[in-house]
Amino acid sequence: MGEIERNIFLIGFMGAGKSTIARELAKELKTERIEMDQMIVEQQKMPISEIFDQFGEEHFRDIETELVKELKNKKGVVVSCGGGAVLRDENARLMKENGRIVLLTATPETIYERVKNSTDRPILNGNMNVEYISSLMDKRKDRYFAVADYVVATDGKSIKEICTEIIAKLQE
Repeated sequence: MGEIERNIFLIGFMGAGKSTIARELAKELKTERIEMDQMIVEQQKMPISEIFDQFGEEHFRDIETELVKELKNKKGVVVSCGGGAVLRDENARLMKENGRIVLLTATPETIYERVKNSTDRPILNGNMNVEYISSLMDKRKDRYFAVADYVVATDGKSIKEICTEIIAKLQE
């Protein structure tokens, strides 16, 4: 696919496959992969759950916005966004200015299967079930679809198939 000029922002609910797909997509496009949450953890020198506990969600969202601003200096990288990164208008606008937003979707059942053994999902702690995941997804669904340039369903597809679909959409 040659040189990609614009960044690719993968958004979607936790467990939709953002990190997994970002890793493979970056490999296929021979470019850098950025994990927003991981970068925040490294910059702040504490886990996200701790940032939430100590400073609250608003502070975490501020850090996220700063990171999105920094990404303007990058070209053609694949970014795995935190689940709530596009909830802020400013973040979505910045992402659109220097990239394409690809929404990865999955059913609540698929998400549950993917995240049920995870301990680092602060938003799900104590609520690890399909109903709760489904209600949380409903809250964000409209927002995700509103900001997405492309939508790719991940249910029952291989990593390779998903990446091929994303690349095809970006070339349209």
